[in-house]
Amino acid sequence: MSQIKASQVKELRDKTDAPMMECKKALSEAGGDLKKAEEVLRVKLGSKAGKTASRITAEGAVSIFVEGQKACILEVNCETDFVAKNDEFIEFVRNLAEKITKLPQDSLTVSDLKQVQYTDDETVEQFRANLIGKIGENISIRRFQIKRAEGSFQSYLHGSKIGVLVDLVGGHQELGKDIAMHIAAMKPKAVNASEIDSELIESEKRIAAEKAASSGKPPEIVEKMVSGAVNKYLKEVSLTGQVFVKADDGKITVGELLSNVGAKVASFELFTVGEGLEKKSENFAEEVAATKAASKN
Repeated sequence: MSQIKASQVKELRDKTDAPMMECKKALSEAGGDLKKAEEVLRVKLGSKAGKTASRITAEGAVSIFVEGQKACILEVNCETDFVAKNDEFIEFVRNLAEKITKLPQDSLTVSDLKQVQYTDDETVEQFRANLIGKIGENISIRRFQIKRAEGSFQSYLHGSKIGVLVDLVGGHQELGKDIAMHIAAMKPKAVNASEIDSELIESEKRIAAEKAASSGKPPEIVEKMVSGAVNKYLKEVSLTGQVFVKADDGKITVGELLSNVGAKVASFELFTVGEGLEKKSENFAEEVAATKAASKN
């Protein structure tokens, strides 16, 4: 069995919020494979260990700019929250989202964007480099999406940390705003269950099968338990299957809400600052030492 390193334990703990000793046991059981270890934790600890996509660590800002049927959602990162609130940094992010939207092309990479003229005298990259020199902290253009609407765009910004851009066909502006806020709060992975990544579904099937198998039920019952668990998961992570956050009865789904007014969500984009990026854990060494000491008692 391969030796489990503290850095592996830290990475798994950062992704799942599971107790450190549980992370170490899961990694040992999975032979050091991080992805398998996450599944082991999901089986043992349930949804408490399912935070892989929402561990927010980096700083920065999200901005959205809409002009008619075209829009851009953009994330720019920096090193500290202090700079993320800096007026010049915020202005750069907002102006860049507008600049991207007004470009003639709909497809662009970050590398391409850096060569775009930002001011009369500077490209985007030159302006970014000069801003770094002025502020004294690294700034990186992480990602952006340029969208064309099938219907009309509605957007929502939660401060500058979470941004949602919704392409709503039918319905009305207030509905679009409500759905954008719902997406920010509930973070669905796709509009419909049919659009969920097959790898995620297979992972849920394996987790559900392991849990069901330990119940001692007959195979036909186990099969039904697995099917029920997967269907429940698909409802929880698809926009149309989720219960609408503002539902008065606490029951109506987003899909039902849209159907009632003859509307649909053609697509959406959800950006959360720092999603998927990791930041150093200041007290991890102390925590390791404390755990070792506790295990000896």
